[in-house]
Amino acid sequence: MSVNTKRSDELLGARVRVPQGVVYRSFVKETVILNLETGLYHGVNPTGGRMLELLEKVGSIGEVAGILASEYSRPLAELESDLCEFCEALIERGLLIVGPA
Repeated sequence: MSVNTKRSDELLGARVRVPQGVVYRSFVKETVILNLETGLYHGVNPTGGRMLELLEKVGSIGEVAGILASEYSRPLAELESDLCEFCEALIERGLLIVGPA
């Protein structure tokens, strides 16, 4: 599922946070995210775990995309697209909350 351009622009300008009641823990091969309210857990690969870690630490999706582009030596536009799709999936599952920049 791809995030449309308008939604991507909105997300890149937004700040996010991990809601209360959602916890995660990183392991070598995956990061496990648990929603304590629903009892559902989700696994993401190490890249997704790094994305989540930076999102929680930095808060700004746009800033996180820049950091990841540098860390992974990938084009910024590619990281912005991938990060927006990742955030959209977390938002849909109640694992991330979006607020104004």
